[in-house]
Amino acid sequence: MKQHLWINGQHIEAENYQDLQSPYSKELLAEVAIAGQDQVKAAVDAASEAIGKMNDLPAHKRAEILLRTANLLSERKEEAAAIIAKEAAKPIKTARAEVDRTVMTYTFAAEEARRLNGETISMDAAPGGENRTAYTVREPIGVIGAITPFNFPMNLVAHKLGPAFAAGNTVVLKPATQTPLSSYFIGQLFHEAGLPEGALNIVTGKGSEIGKYFTSDERIKALTFTGSPDVGKTLKKQAGMRKTLLELGSNSAVIVGDDVDVSKVAPRCVTGAFAYAGQVCISVQRIYVHENVFDEFVQKAVEETKKLKFGNPLDEETDVSSLISGDDVDRAISWIKEAAETGAAIACGGKSEDNQIVLPTILLNVSSDVNLSCQEAFAPIVIINSFKDFDEAIEEVNNSRYGLQAGVFTNQVDLAFQAAKALHVGGVMINDIPTFRVDHMPYGGVKDSGFGREGIKYAIEELTELKLISFNHTKL
Repeated sequence: MKQHLWINGQHIEAENYQDLQSPYSKELLAEVAIAGQDQVKAAVDAASEAIGKMNDLPAHKRAEILLRTANLLSERKEEAAAIIAKEAAKPIKTARAEVDRTVMTYTFAAEEARRLNGETISMDAAPGGENRTAYTVREPIGVIGAITPFNFPMNLVAHKLGPAFAAGNTVVLKPATQTPLSSYFIGQLFHEAGLPEGALNIVTGKGSEIGKYFTSDERIKALTFTGSPDVGKTLKKQAGMRKTLLELGSNSAVIVGDDVDVSKVAPRCVTGAFAYAGQVCISVQRIYVHENVFDEFVQKAVEETKKLKFGNPLDEETDVSSLISGDDVDRAISWIKEAAETGAAIACGGKSEDNQIVLPTILLNVSSDVNLSCQEAFAPIVIINSFKDFDEAIEEVNNSRYGLQAGVFTNQVDLAFQAAKALHVGGVMINDIPTFRVDHMPYGGVKDSGFGREGIKYAIEELTELKLISFNHTKL
């Protein structure tokens, strides 16, 4: 099939198309349109012209459209999950969970659309403010350029579209090259739900070219991007005065104290490390375990890892399937070899199989200066090191260019509060893995993990302008 662009409520043909294959089976899924500059401009034209239509929609109408979209997606859950499983090689049971989360994300957006409130300002709190009443309102910022990654092709798109539409904005969406079908599917659902034509436009093609257009067209008032730090930094430099919301990389860490039940903590960490083959921004990549329970923790973690089943993402039993590309497989294996050559022990995994599958890998006693310690693996690889002092563990977690989320397992309240204060990250999960996320919580990082926060309420704040209105009561 040919997948055309989606502009101004219509499928628009492009001059060129490229083949989209399943990462696992290499099956041809579609021929996907490559947008030229004229098509990207047409998408921005449509989004700009639709601002008036969105502004005319009262909050309850925007909420109804978002809720109808959530309901339509829920009704077509299996179809949506199959699209994700095929184009992203995400195990079908994990794909279903993503669809469920996406439904919830749009539901939260519908609720937030109804409570987009300002506040009353006590003007007479300052001398000269007497006889005045003032309040704030939040207004839509306008056209938003959104760029999304491959790993959550429906839910991370929802984290762009949901807040944007709840606030009354319009969007030009550029989905990941490997996973565009999920976005086009959602675009059709929004159309069926009654979203005004032009409010959502979807363009596929080369990310660098579309991103450059986004930063050159002054009608685009905000950029929201989830992806690599290097691309995010480039967009930020090019964005100028535009609002920019960046959700970038991580190499999330966990601290495991010696006072916890290792038989409960180790399986949780394995889940955080290997869900969707580690291709999650907040995958567990580094685990620091107290030396008193290190051997027991490693044993339990290896046991749990060996229970995982890998293979076809459409198989109901599959836990781990293909990485998104062959280049990612090569990089992952080279980083494992680098760590082993510098003294790390491979406790399990460490190699790849057919269909771009990297076996879930645990490495022990990994040097702090190799790629697996310093960079984002985005593969089913986790390192486990020991520590003696809690301060040492905190220092190791903070010894990173990233700071998205971290996890701490301890039953000692003083240590939990110490970690919550000392860890330089956007979110600290006490007695849980950093991979934990629910879709209404504030989510974002520090350092090279980006800035700004997602989570519907918080993203709406990023994608609106605050206006102050003040009335002077003096009769003129």
